[in-house]
Amino acid sequence: MSDFQSLIDAVPKGVLVGGRWRDSANGSRFPVHDPATERQLCEVADAQAEDATEALDTAAARQQEWAATPPRQRGEILRRAWQLLTDRADDLALLMTLEMGKSLTESRAEVTYAAEFFRWFAEEAVRIDGRYARSPSGAERIVVTHQPVGPSLLITPWNFPLAMGTRKIGPAIAAGCTMIMKPAQLTPLSMLNLAAILSEAGLPDGVLNVLPSSSASRIVRPLMGDVRLRKVSFTGSTEVGQKLVEQSAGNLQRTSMELGGNAPFLVFADADLDAAVDGAVTAKMRNNGESCVAANRFHVAASVAEEFTARLTDRMAQMKVGPGTEDGVQVGPLISEDQRKKVMDLVEDALRKGAVATTGAKPQDGGGYFYSPTVLRDVPADARILREEVFGPVAPVTTFADEDEAVRTANDTEFGLVAYLYTRDLDRAVRVGERLATGMVGINTGLVSNAAAPFGGIKASGFGREGGAEGIHEYLDTKYMAIKLG
Repeated sequence: MSDFQSLIDAVPKGVLVGGRWRDSANGSRFPVHDPATERQLCEVADAQAEDATEALDTAAARQQEWAATPPRQRGEILRRAWQLLTDRADDLALLMTLEMGKSLTESRAEVTYAAEFFRWFAEEAVRIDGRYARSPSGAERIVVTHQPVGPSLLITPWNFPLAMGTRKIGPAIAAGCTMIMKPAQLTPLSMLNLAAILSEAGLPDGVLNVLPSSSASRIVRPLMGDVRLRKVSFTGSTEVGQKLVEQSAGNLQRTSMELGGNAPFLVFADADLDAAVDGAVTAKMRNNGESCVAANRFHVAASVAEEFTARLTDRMAQMKVGPGTEDGVQVGPLISEDQRKKVMDLVEDALRKGAVATTGAKPQDGGGYFYSPTVLRDVPADARILREEVFGPVAPVTTFADEDEAVRTANDTEFGLVAYLYTRDLDRAVRVGERLATGMVGINTGLVSNAAAPFGGIKASGFGREGGAEGIHEYLDTKYMAIKLG
């Protein structure tokens, strides 16, 4: 632990309001733990409702000036922040691994991904376009512009503590919105460090305010009850997202909701099985399986199911499990004992109902919240694991007879975030891709996340998009001006 202490000590531990780091309103703090060892890393300020009110006061006061800042200037701040993240990737990755548990390889990949949102939106800041047109009657001119929506509340989850922040902060800065950030209680250090980096990159005081807290509702309720807050962007569970949408109705706040998933992974009989297994490992095991876009259920053509399952089992069984800071580790701990228990319950339910474990299906011995990479075959249709989001290193495999059954089974869920499919048939790829009821589809790839593409889902997986040309419009209002000619 002493080897990492200087890195942890360098991270700000307070609330950030108006450019000043300080204690919470009542001086309270909460602990942050390493899920690989269960040891406490440090304590951070536990923001109170009074801190939230002050943060909104600051964001509202700075909004007009920040919106008037030239787009190029906003973009240059993001560009400098991208460079700082890139230069400090190793330290940022280590900090992330300590508080979240993923391997250093995974953490480094997240830093790169996170930084890319700043580079992308640095370029989008100067491309907020409009429209000028002659009215059909010819008597008027139509001018359409886009303006920042205003003070925005950003709520991020624990599983991607850096990237989920940059994915929201990047477009908000580019659009000209001030922000209040509520990072996840389990992983606040990466966000606190990011806020310091943005300040170093030249972000004016008060544009970004950060409120770590052990109680999200204590922070969120007073903010959403205030008409000055104009936007809420949330990444997390569908249940919480539904409550936030309900709360937003009072003041008609704009909302973006990136919620739960239950991603199907389809393997057709003509698929390249080597590529399909590679993609399956990527889609399932990225971030220890703790990802809303993780492949949650594998639907495989009956004729190739046995071979696919055997190959996937071999790959999963060979993965090295351990603390993410150790060399060669591919699978770190789950985030908490509660999360590990949820995974265990889902696996045990499937086994009781007739599924067979070909590898894993047990927690790892010793300290930390470790669970063995697991493959289940012959999973019955009534197993909970096919209906509920696993958020862990478990791959349940079922079979299908034809394309219609594959699509029907894939769509048999309330969620609609992402789906994956493997086939060598281009016609089938397009045909099935269009029939899948999801916001994103990975065709012959197990990785869809890209700063240049719109990330988001439909149905119970939410609405709104992050990334791509679409991402910045979540933070912009559309204004139309009619100009009457004499």
